[in-house]
Amino acid sequence: MNTPKKLFEKRKARVRTALKNAANGKLRLSVFRSGKHIYAQIIDDVKGVTVVSASTLDKEVRNTIQKTSTVEAAGFIGKLVAERAAKTGVNEVVFDRGGYIYHGRVKALADAARKAGLKF
Repeated sequence: MNTPKKLFEKRKARVRTALKNAANGKLRLSVFRSGKHIYAQIIDDVKGVTVVSASTLDKEVRNTIQKTSTVEAAGFIGKLVAERAAKTGVNEVVFDRGGYIYHGRVKALADAARKAGLKF
């Protein structure tokens, strides 16, 4: 039986496979969202390391925003991960939305990262 969790995992695998085929060695901006928080990482799949990360659990973020599960918080995380990526010299990535639909908090994070200078 296809449970929502299994369907989510199938979508996530399908998206990730398509990304890895189209990435051509680019780094991957991966997004995870829970009910309370949102996390973003820029991952180098060739080396198997996380280059940059940001989440609503970071100390500087918690002092800046009141609610961590909002579109505004996701936008702040997108901007923050793009700024941290620029400091490390990363300016071009592929966007991995996981199994999530591209709207709401995921879209806000992506738009803010683009606006802050990250290309994807």
